[in-house]
Amino acid sequence: MPGAGVIWTRRMGGMVAALMSLAMLAGCGSIIPQGSRPGPVAPPIIPGQPVGPATAALTGVSRGPITAGLGFRPDNASVALTTFTQSCGRLTKRADNSGLTRPADWAPACAAASGWPASDAANFFATYFETAEVGDGNAFVTGYFEPEIAGTRNRQPGYEVPIYRLPPDLVRARPGDAQPLADGRMPLGRYDDAGVFTMYYDRGQIEDGELAGKGLEIGWAADPVEFFFLQIQGSGRLRGPDGSVIRIGYAGQNGYAYTGIGSLMRERGLIGSAPGQYSGSMQGIQQYLREHPEEGRALMRQNRSFVFFRELTGAGPVGALNVPVTGRSTVAVDPAFVPLGAPVFLQLDRKEASGLWVAQDTGGAIQGANRFDSFWGAGAEARRIAGGMSARGRALILLPKGTLARLAQQR
Repeated sequence: MPGAGVIWTRRMGGMVAALMSLAMLAGCGSIIPQGSRPGPVAPPIIPGQPVGPATAALTGVSRGPITAGLGFRPDNASVALTTFTQSCGRLTKRADNSGLTRPADWAPACAAASGWPASDAANFFATYFETAEVGDGNAFVTGYFEPEIAGTRNRQPGYEVPIYRLPPDLVRARPGDAQPLADGRMPLGRYDDAGVFTMYYDRGQIEDGELAGKGLEIGWAADPVEFFFLQIQGSGRLRGPDGSVIRIGYAGQNGYAYTGIGSLMRERGLIGSAPGQYSGSMQGIQQYLREHPEEGRALMRQNRSFVFFRELTGAGPVGALNVPVTGRSTVAVDPAFVPLGAPVFLQLDRKEASGLWVAQDTGGAIQGANRFDSFWGAGAEARRIAGGMSARGRALILLPKGTLARLAQQR
C-alpha cells in the first residue's frame, strides 16, 4: 500500500473500450444491449429494484441452465481452470462487493482445483459450479491487450516523451479541505505552497513540463500517440532499439475524469462511413491523430486525465486481484456485479470471445451488469482482436453450488 494520503488504484484495464467500442462512440447511453436474449428468463431469486449503490444482489439474480449442459470446450476449460486456480489465493480471502458470495463459498472448488487434471477441466466446472444471470443477462463485451511501444529507460534522440511515476505530491484531500466525491472519497489533487488543496496538473500542463526535472521519469517513449493509447490500456511494454524490454503498469492517475476522444470525434462528425470520415476503431482514431497532428494533439488534451506508471517484474500484467492476467482467459468486470475471481461463461456473436473466462480485472469504463472487457495478451494479433472487439450475447456467472439456494433463503 502507498504512503498516507496517496491512493493507488487498479490499472485502467478496459479503458481502451471507451475509445474503440460502438457503445462509447454512441455516448455510452446504455451499457446493456437492448432486445431479447437467448433462452427463458428464470424467476428472480432476489427480486426488487436497486436501493443505494447498485450490486448484483440488488439488481436481481436468476438461476441459469445447468452447468453440465453448456458444452465447455476442453481446451478453453483447461486454460480457465489454470486461471481460476491462480485466483484462489485471493478469492477465498477477499470480500465480494457484488453481495453474491462469501469467501468460504469458494473453498471447496479452490481446494479441488489445484490437483484437478487439466484434461478433465470441463468436469471440474460442472462439478463445483451453478450458473446465474444478473439482470437480463444481456452482455456487451469489448477487448483490451498489453501494448508494446518503442521506448527506453533513458532519454535519447527519438525518445523524447516522458513516462512518469506517481508523484509524491499527488494526494487525497484531507477532510474539510475539499468537497467529497459522490462515492464519499476525498478528491485527488495537491497542496500548493500556501497549504491550500487544489486540483492536480492536467494532461496539458504535464505535457508542457510541470513535472519535468523532478526525477519522476521511469522511461521515455518515441511516439506520443502510442503513449496516449498505452495510458488508456494502463500497462504495456517499452521496447528499445537494442531489443531490450521494460514492462510498466498502472500506478495511479491525476484525479481528472476520463474523456473518450472517440466520442468527441463522433460529435464533431469525424467518425463514420462517409468520405473523409474515420473508423471508430482504435486504428481509425490513430489514423486521424497522425494525419492531423496539431488537431490531434489538442484533441488528446481534451482528455485531462493523465496516467502514471511503475515498472513491473514477473510473468505478466497484474489485474485487480493482484495476480497476473492471462490472455484469452482473463476478463475485466464491474466487481459490483461479478465476484472477482469467478468464472464467467459468455455466449456471444463473436466466436473467438465465446466460452469460459475468469473475472480477474476491473476497468474505469467497465461499469454495470453484464459489461465485460476481454484480455487478449500482447502482440500484433492481440492488438488486432482487441481493437475490433465488440460482441453481444448472454453472460452466465458461475457461482459455487449452493450459493443461489442460500441467497433465496435471504429474501
